[in-house]
Amino acid sequence: MVGVVACSSMSSIKALWETRIKRGREEEEQRRTTSRGGTTGRLSVRVWEDRAVLARLKEKLQMEDGRLVLRIEQEEWKILPGCLIQFIQAQEWQIHRTGLLKIPHFISSFQNLLVLDLSRNAVAEVPKQIGTLTRLRELLLSYNRIQFVPEELSGCESLERLELAMNRNLNELPDQLRNLTRLQHLDLSMNDFSLLPDCVVAMPGLQWLDMGGNRLQLLPDDIHRMEKLHTLWLQRNELEKLPVNISRMASLDTLVLSSNRLRDIPSLMEDMTNLRFVNFRDNPLTMDVTLPPRKKVAEDDEDDREMFGREFMQMYIQEARKRSYAVLNMHCVNQIDEDSADK
Repeated sequence: MVGVVACSSMSSIKALWETRIKRGREEEEQRRTTSRGGTTGRLSVRVWEDRAVLARLKEKLQMEDGRLVLRIEQEEWKILPGCLIQFIQAQEWQIHRTGLLKIPHFISSFQNLLVLDLSRNAVAEVPKQIGTLTRLRELLLSYNRIQFVPEELSGCESLERLELAMNRNLNELPDQLRNLTRLQHLDLSMNDFSLLPDCVVAMPGLQWLDMGGNRLQLLPDDIHRMEKLHTLWLQRNELEKLPVNISRMASLDTLVLSSNRLRDIPSLMEDMTNLRFVNFRDNPLTMDVTLPPRKKVAEDDEDDREMFGREFMQMYIQEARKRSYAVLNMHCVNQIDEDSADK
């Protein structure tokens, strides 16, 4: 009987063990099935989200003046999704006030881009890939947080307009940018430049330059190398004097120098016959010059004379010359009197 009981007990234990193993296998299989279902569910959700984003972006595409433009205004897009690459035929990006943090590296895929306007965002960096956009004509990055411009930007050989205003901490440009031979319009205002970058002076096609609101203390002596420049904004800087060679800028017709620390005006600027508008307002100039009253003008003739403009500049130079002559004559008279006294 003892042997029978022992045998019966062993059979029961074996059956119980096999049951537990089978149950364990079933539970493991169920977990795997659930896991696969969860992954599939997550993938399905992700695909659905990507399709929704793509649909939103597609609504932002529109034809304007024969160009396919991606326009996003005042919506939150801190990061541009990778699915945007499906619209590489876009020729213009107009993305403003979205909180955009960076320009995606896949920007290099948009070889049809003519205009990239990301003004008024929070972009902190210009990627090197930007240099592959050889057809790009306008790059507008004002009112962002850019501190550094890569030398690769010089690869944008078709660039005509570059705006980097109000990036605050931007204070230098790579010398390679002198190779932007087609650049005509450059806005570097409201940054932290203390010197006019050498590459800017060397840009052969530059016509319009805004360096207002920086910390410029002097201008380069070879500023006349900017032969095609017709408009130069230098307001709100720390300039104490102007280089004599500024008078050799033959194409210059607009020069704004208000709110600096200028004490004098170079006499040779009197010969700048092409200079139509100049502004010396709010400078501690050595002499006080008041323009004479104008003759009464016809009622339909507007008196648009700028108090500290071109007429003021010419009168200031003439007055300075008269005073110099007077001082020289006085010196000569005194010298004659001294010589006579010695005899």
